Amino acid sequence: MGKVALITGSTSGIGRLIAYKFAKEGISVAITGFGQESDIVSQLKMLENQGVDAKYFFENLKNGRECKQLVEDVYAHFGRLDILINNAGMQCTAPIDQLPDEKWEEALSINLSASFYTIKAALPIMRRQNWGRIINISSVHGFVASVNKTAYVAAKHGIIGLTKGISIETAQENITCNTICPGYVYTPLMEAQILSKSKEHHLSFEEEKNRFVSEKHPSRSFVEMQDVAELAFFLTRDCAKQIRGSSYIIDGGWSSV
Repeated sequence: MGKVALITGSTSGIGRLIAYKFAKEGISVAITGFGQESDIVSQLKMLENQGVDAKYFFENLKNGRECKQLVEDVYAHFGRLDILINNAGMQCTAPIDQLPDEKWEEALSINLSASFYTIKAALPIMRRQNWGRIINISSVHGFVASVNKTAYVAAKHGIIGLTKGISIETAQENITCNTICPGYVYTPLMEAQILSKSKEHHLSFEEEKNRFVSEKHPSRSFVEMQDVAELAFFLTRDCAKQIRGSSYIIDGGWSSV
């Protein structure tokens, strides 16, 4: 069997595109996330049509034990685990003094702790195989802050620190750990948000789209999901074997301002 990738949060958005890219490249994929059963079945068929094995797993990533169980279940099904992409995340927006304690805990558990637990479970497998690639999806918010997003910003900064720590611990092994830090990515969720804002601001969809992205991206263009997927695949290739602990910012220039 060829390589196997576990991609969390891969039933929609960026994760879904990453799963498809990897399947096209001949990598079997384990997907996780929320969604209608019919949509997940359709996605699995699309992935299997690329000639690889694909399976859906559902675990509660807010729970460390279930994160470990997810990795164990993937290994039990495929017999190996070569690539781990920690993509699952959630957003919460509120001033810090109005942010419910449970939302803070949830944001850190999904956006940061889940990556720690999956990496901890996956590393022994990768070490036995003498090969592994770990990619953590952070955000431009791992470098800059935005108002009312303290929990998200804290967690995404933490992901970058986690990545650096893992990369040092595996520096002399054939295992790498890196981070991708997107800005505004044009996902179906983003499209719905723009549509809502266009009605609120009494603007056309295109006017609101341009207004929204231009606030943060000097390029005045969104990051495309496919761009993130291509970057993720690049980081799994042998030519990237000495890229360790790096953070790849793909944000249209946002963090350069």
